[in-house]
Amino acid sequence: MHNQAIQVRGLQKSYKQLQVLKGVDLEVARGSIFALLGSNGAGKTTVIKILTTLLRQDGGTAAVNGFDVAAKPESVRQSISLTGQFAAVDEILTGRENLLLIARLRHLNNPRQVADELLSRFGLSDAANRRVSTYSGGMRRRLDIAMSLVGAPPIIFLDEPTTGLDPEARIEVWKTVKALAANGTTVFLTTQYLEEAEQLADQIAILHEGKIIASGTLAELKTLFPPATVEYVEKQPTLEDIFLAIIGKKEGK
Repeated sequence: MHNQAIQVRGLQKSYKQLQVLKGVDLEVARGSIFALLGSNGAGKTTVIKILTTLLRQDGGTAAVNGFDVAAKPESVRQSISLTGQFAAVDEILTGRENLLLIARLRHLNNPRQVADELLSRFGLSDAANRRVSTYSGGMRRRLDIAMSLVGAPPIIFLDEPTTGLDPEARIEVWKTVKALAANGTTVFLTTQYLEEAEQLADQIAILHEGKIIASGTLAELKTLFPPATVEYVEKQPTLEDIFLAIIGKKEGK
């Protein structure tokens, strides 16, 4: 039980007449990278908002770091950090000033040391004294993730961390996310990019029309796919093929 960073059972949420989550179940192991994959409007952000205590569910339960999100929201907030699709960085400040600001808000004893360590860890030391308005998209997103790690939360949520980035910047962010997990941080990310889930995640869950329609490791998801037609080379199915095949099965009913 305690090796689960996140446990979700039967999660439901409606906005007025529209039921967005229709009973979502998922588990995320500590220190792993978990990708919630789904098309736009599938309810991925709603799941993150419930898990990060920004929104209350209508039904079902969710526990983060062992704390029930509805009963102990304060304890959940102390366990997590959230990086949204839109960077929360202040353009006018430098990279270092942004980090110092957060470190002071979190009442850390050694804000300067924390800022410098994170700048170095995210390859931003050379740009530390430049205004963020001069940063590239990838640098800005790296700074955003660095800011969410001030105070070393055990669980970090990344809502579509690479939306709007060019391919080079995406690869940069992927490296950062892999390094987080290698350091023992649990990473829960949402994405609509199949190759992002394929690149990063230990576990993938596919959210479609308010339900998880498949979940497992990439290898496990590949077994759901019809066997490859043996030509000269056996072609491994991509996650894209799997996604379409599973959705096709659902819709073919």
